[in-house]
Amino acid sequence: MMRIILFLFTNLAVMFIFGLILNFTGIQSNSIYGLLIISSLFGFSGSLLSLFLSKWLALKSVNGEIIAHPRNDIENWLINIVKEQSIKKGIVMPQVAIYNAADINAFATGARRNSALIAVSTGLLDNMTPDEAEAIIAHEISHISNGDMITMTLIQGVINTFVIFASRLLSQIISNIISNNRNENNGEEKNSFTYFFVSTALELVFGILASMITMWFSRHREFYADASSANMVGRDKMISALNRLKISYPPKESDSIIAFCVNGKSDSFLKLFSSHPTLDKRIKALKNKEYM
Repeated sequence: MMRIILFLFTNLAVMFIFGLILNFTGIQSNSIYGLLIISSLFGFSGSLLSLFLSKWLALKSVNGEIIAHPRNDIENWLINIVKEQSIKKGIVMPQVAIYNAADINAFATGARRNSALIAVSTGLLDNMTPDEAEAIIAHEISHISNGDMITMTLIQGVINTFVIFASRLLSQIISNIISNNRNENNGEEKNSFTYFFVSTALELVFGILASMITMWFSRHREFYADASSANMVGRDKMISALNRLKISYPPKESDSIIAFCVNGKSDSFLKLFSSHPTLDKRIKALKNKEYM
């Protein structure tokens, strides 16, 4: 409920601020509010659609297979661990899938806390100790119980709305200024071309800047998921799991599931676009009992 309230207040704040700007600029409010509504529809439609299709898309991306009935001891152990941790967190047990990959990896996704999916790579099951694997699974369960996927979608929707709205609004202002400052034939056609060119450029720039915000939140939530896992299974297990990841097989850069990778960039600039903090920072936060 708190996420929904924050979402509504965020949108109201955005509308209020832009309303003030419009009053000072003298732009007609009807067209602006119409643009804001259209921007909201476009901004949220993509993020909501991706959320509701997230389980299907994720499984297709990694060619994962949901465990309907455990076929061996490993699958039976995995199902039991997920069930046990789900009970601790008070959520409905998510679907569990395994996918064939050499890298040590796992991810959680789904539109609702009580209708989620956890997928685990064969590399994780083959190369981690049971305690380490248990900690990684607890980390993913924490993402689900914290509602991180829903929160990420709401944030992305608000940011998408801002990017579309701001780029279109500024493009209209700039193209009108250019049009009014020159005398020419076919002015309307050239004005449309200017609007298209400027709006495309601004959307690209704003989109890049906005991605820094979403990636910041993504990195921030990893620390909380680590801390939650440590509280569930023990800090030493989570630290051991992260240390194991440091020497694991690195996922290929071209991997379609790169967004789920567990280690972030250490470069001072590239880290702004990384969905995960570096493993060293995560280990340090656990040792210092941050976010716990």
